[in-house]
Amino acid sequence: MAKNKPATLPKFNSTAELVDFFDTHDMGDYLEQMPEVDFEIKIKRRKHLIALEEDVVTKVTRIAKAKKVSSEALINTWLKEKLQQVS
Repeated sequence: MAKNKPATLPKFNSTAELVDFFDTHDMGDYLEQMPEVDFEIKIKRRKHLIALEEDVVTKVTRIAKAKKVSSEALINTWLKEKLQQVS
């Protein structure tokens, strides 16, 4: 029994042609002909600064140290818990 020859990937003149082609063809049939690529993705979390009263910061810092977590992690956890309660 003869092996099926892999489908030959045609040349495309534009990205639109490539997209149209794969709208009707299975990309898996052409994987061996595609070049391997290597790239990095850097996902940055956005940070927001919120003013807190000094006594609140003092208490949060004390509790965070006792729990051996950062103040930021503790506040994020508390806010997520509170948001779940009110949602």
